[in-house]
Amino acid sequence: MKKLIVVAALGLVAGGALAQGAFTFGNKNLIATPPIDARVFGPDGVTGLAGTAYWTQAYIKLPAQADTSYVPVGAAVNFRTGANAGYIAPVIVNTTYADQTDINVQMRAWDAAGGTSYEAALAAGKLVGSSAAITVKLTVTPATPADMSGIASFSLVPEPSTLALGVLGAAALLLRRRS
Repeated sequence: MKKLIVVAALGLVAGGALAQGAFTFGNKNLIATPPIDARVFGPDGVTGLAGTAYWTQAYIKLPAQADTSYVPVGAAVNFRTGANAGYIAPVIVNTTYADQTDINVQMRAWDAAGGTSYEAALAAGKLVGSSAAITVKLTVTPATPADMSGIASFSLVPEPSTLALGVLGAAALLLRRRS
């Protein structure tokens, strides 16, 4: 009996030491409290991103870290199509942080023509966008992982240098027209 108790205790200690916190990466869950409905739009602010033309991924950091500390976690996923354009299928993301740790999470999305990472799309001047950060308290799977309650919709925008070139071009045309 003593051996059984010792083995059980060791199992609990080892399991607790290896416990990773997890959350559900998703932008639609209408049965959550409060409901999550955070569609991601193209630059027009109306058309939901659809299919393999766009990627999205979770980026996380600890609340005390600088905003430049966000790192990608989990795999990049494509958006749904049809009536569910702008939404992704929810994915459980495991982190290296422990259970019950608060983390800041951003949903970042980009034009797939820019590559398979947000950073590559940004460098290529493709459409990119990110949600405002939300705080999530991690849970241990298989318990129900925390969801992304509080996430808000956002739109993709051209990379700032592309936008700046467009503004300069428009200004040049206006100046030329006045001459």
